[in-house]
Order: sequence, then C-alpha cells, then structure tokens
Amino acid sequence: MSENQRHMAKKSDTEWYIPRGFSAAGLHCGIKASALDLALVVSAAPVSAAGVYTQNLVRAACIDWNRDQTPSDRIRAVVVNSGNANACTGERGFRDTLAMASAVAQGLSTADARVLPEQVLVLSTGVIGVQLPMEKVLSGIPRAIQQVTEARTGFADAANAIRTTDHHAKTASRRWEAGGQEYRIFGMCKGAGMIGPNMATMLAIVLSDWHMTSAEADMCLRHAADQSFNRISVEGHTSTNDCALLLAPRIPAAANIDHRSRDRDLYTFQQTLDEVFLELALQIPTDGEGATHLIEIRVAGTSSDDEADRIARTIALSNLVKTAVAGADPNWGRIVSAAGYAGVPFNPRDVGLSINGLSVFAHGEPASFDARVVSRSIADAHRTLIELEVGAGTGRAVHWTSDLTAAYVKLNAEYTT
Repeated sequence: MSENQRHMAKKSDTEWYIPRGFSAAGLHCGIKASALDLALVVSAAPVSAAGVYTQNLVRAACIDWNRDQTPSDRIRAVVVNSGNANACTGERGFRDTLAMASAVAQGLSTADARVLPEQVLVLSTGVIGVQLPMEKVLSGIPRAIQQVTEARTGFADAANAIRTTDHHAKTASRRWEAGGQEYRIFGMCKGAGMIGPNMATMLAIVLSDWHMTSAEADMCLRHAADQSFNRISVEGHTSTNDCALLLAPRIPAAANIDHRSRDRDLYTFQQTLDEVFLELALQIPTDGEGATHLIEIRVAGTSSDDEADRIARTIALSNLVKTAVAGADPNWGRIVSAAGYAGVPFNPRDVGLSINGLSVFAHGEPASFDARVVSRSIADAHRTLIELEVGAGTGRAVHWTSDLTAAYVKLNAEYTT
C-alpha cells in the first residue's frame, strides 16, 4: 500500500479529518447535572449504515431498535444520550427509544423530504434501570438539530456528550486516497468501565465519505470490531448497551464500477478503518476507571488463533494479574497459572514468558532475572507488555486491558450512591 494511496496522518490537536456530508452537535439537556449529555450526528442525505451490538441477553431498548434498522442504506441520523442507559426499563424504555427517533425524524423532515423514525439510530449510555427523563431529552433534541454543524466544534461537542466516566473524549481520524480523490474517516467512542465486549463494542460512531453499500459497511465494520474492540477489556463485564455503528454514503445508482479497482480500494478502506478502530479501542483501557497501566498481552505458539485468543483473554481478566501490574510486581506465576486454566492444551515445559522484553520464565522453569529491574520497567511506563509462548504452533493473538487499582473499586462501589 503506497503513500499516494493513503495518508496515514492521525488527527492532531488542531486538525481532524471530518467526512464530507456529516454534521454533529452536543449539548446539555439535563440528564446530568451540568455536563454535555445529548449528541446528534446527521447526514445530509440517506447513507449506508451497519452496526454490531452487545450479545448480552439483558440489553437496552435502543439495541433492539438499531438491530431492526441495520444494515440499511437509508439512515439519516444517530442520536445519543448519556447519563442514562435506558436498559431494564420495560415497555416504557421501548416507547422512549421510539420517541427519541421520532423527534429527530420530525425535526429533520422538510416539505420536500420526510424523514422516518426508522432512519434514525438511537444510543443510550449510563446508569441501568432508571427511566429516561423524556421531557428533558425531547426538549434537547430540537436544540441539537438547530446546532448541528460540519465544523470541528460540533463533533467535539458530540464526542464529549457521549461520555460517562471517561476522563476525556475519545476520537480518531484518517484520510486516504482512491482514484485521485481524498476520502476521510472519523470516529468517536466512549468507555472506561463495564468493558468486556462480546461480538460488539462500547459506544462508537464511525463515519466515512467513501461510497459503499450497506453490505460492504456491515462486512468492514465486523472485521474492524473483531480486530480492535473485541480485543479489549477493563473488568470483563459485557454491557447492556454495547454498540458500534459505521455510516458512509451510498454508491450512486448510475455509478460505473470497475470491480478490480473497487476491490483494491475496498482493501485500502478496510486497512484504514481497522487503524481508526484500533486507535479508538486502545483509548478505552488506557482510560479505564482508576487505571494506571495499559496492559498488552501477546500469546503465541498455540494450534490456532482462537486458542491463543482464549489464553490472552483469560490472562487479561485475571484480577491477580491486573493488581500485580498496578503494583509493579513481577509476579509471573499469576500469568502462567492463568494461561493454564484457559482451557487450551499445552505442555508447561514449552512455556516461555517475558515482561517488557525481560525473560522471567523459560522452558517451564524460572529464568534468572533481577526483580527490581522488571518492577521498575512496569512502574516507569504506562504500557506493560506481556509476551507468552506456549509451544511451536502458528496461533497468535493480542488483547489489551487495564490494571486494577483501589480507585476502580472506590468509583464502582459508589457509582449510584
């Protein structure tokens, strides 16, 4: 992939690559005491859209709504409220989701073009089991419609409005070229706790101005999510509201498609989308509730990638491993033993383990190492790298998680009180 095909420049503090045709807004409607809590993303024309959603059987009303509407080639907007998950709220929760979609649709409709509620996707995030304050939400939606803008400010406000316990907005963008024309991808997400994705993600909205079908959007989204959001965790708790959306303009009906060129451009798009998703995803455990370390776990030598993934996830979900990293304790026995109960067969004599590039266990025996050096390597860097070899197989996997600190316990012990 050449540089003239794709500019891999990331967003800077002064520049984002906002896809053409989209606008956004974020404002305070009163769900939270003072922070922004209502976001709106609008497309100037119907677009292709796809979503991946939580596999939790206990889920928010908006998840079922969005599942019914995607994949689609006629979506016009996404509305998001934060501070209230609208989950476990019974029939009223479904009515409130429909009311949000209907309010946006009505506000976007014109004399020449009516927008249907089914063209509006809805996301909610926050406390479970509390009814939405709909008077506040429905009073905020018309104001959000009036404030939508293609400028960076609108997207910055929207990215902030979807936050709950996040310390900061999480965004990523790229630009790339196809057929001599520049295209853009921009994404925003939120998440710091209740992070244990299962075939889905937290909340994420990713936009592009490269034309594609809804089937292509669905395919590309699932690949990107599997390589990123599905490989992170904070405490392994799968949310009731996990959702990631991809929106992009439809292919014009009269377009003359060169399929060889199209396949090449689709590959380039997928690569770029994967990078945006991974950049977004890594911001979540980095900002994990109470976190002081991002832990990267690489497993190799299994019979398959799936087996390596099972081991990596098991290590990532071990509270003993996570607390050891929080305390900069090179207690490697916790890592090896976690691998041993992952349900994947391997010979312990073939196992080797390094922490931040320093060998601590080799060929099934303790390696000679200076515990103070390993401890300092953990304490002095935000990212801790754990590399585990369990054999000579070709299986590989990576998972990212955060450490577990007293601050996490305090925040979640007092979340609603």
